[in-house]
Amino acid sequence: MAEPQEQVRRELLNRLLDAIDNDPYPSITMMDMAEELLNPDEVPEYAGVLLKKIADEQFPSVSMLTRIRDLALG
Repeated sequence: MAEPQEQVRRELLNRLLDAIDNDPYPSITMMDMAEELLNPDEVPEYAGVLLKKIADEQFPSVSMLTRIRDLALG
């Protein structure tokens, strides 16, 4: 059984990922918080959410591209 803190961390991260995924313009605060909560094995899931947001953009946000780049570089 996971420790209570881990359960809370994962639940909050899940809620943030859902909010980021469903919001056309997610807040910087939500994305920053999600990134603080990420474990290394969760980075691909989060990066996928961000990549999906820019997939259909002709001119994706530079800040979003920078965020994704930073995830890729660790």
